[in-house]
Amino acid sequence: MIARTWQGWTKTENAAAYLTYLKKTGLKSFGDTPGNLAALTLVRDDAERAHFLVISLWDGIDAVRRFAGDRPDRAVFFPDDDHFLIDRHEHVEHYKLVFASGALAEARPPDQDGLRDRARNWVRFAVGLR
Repeated sequence: MIARTWQGWTKTENAAAYLTYLKKTGLKSFGDTPGNLAALTLVRDDAERAHFLVISLWDGIDAVRRFAGDRPDRAVFFPDDDHFLIDRHEHVEHYKLVFASGALAEARPPDQDGLRDRARNWVRFAVGLR
């Protein structure tokens, strides 16, 4: 399993609107891509800025390429990102998941059925959407 991380910043007063936009664009695009297992969006207010950290989970680098194209190390942006983002990373980081605990650890290995749904359910539970 691959974790892909990206960071961006908005003005604090734009954070809620950006999250709504992010759900309709990037996060939806993740979910529509075969091989995406889940996504987490974390936000921290730093005085005048809101810091977004997006972590998406993928069943392998080929799945990441289906989302990001031939340059999986480059961040993917959408038309109105410039309206919201006051700073952003142009590149992403990829990590191999080597340990998980809790509900995520109970998911089956990536080559078996059910991992995507279990990962999504775990994320929904973790962020209070269940």
